[in-house]
Amino acid sequence: MIKLVTVLIISIIIVLVVLIVSLKVTSKAYQYKHTIDPSVEDPNDASQERKTDV
Repeated sequence: MIKLVTVLIISIIIVLVVLIVSLKVTSKAYQYKHTIDPSVEDPNDASQERKTDV
């Protein structure tokens, strides 16, 4: 009976540690500021010419 309780307690501790670490990682990921590189305009791009002609 004591071994069962010990295994249960260790399992609960492991689950709590994994939960806390995953919550911290997810929180840090949502705080990351994503940036978008500016697009490089190609002077030979035909679609750009059509846009300026309109």
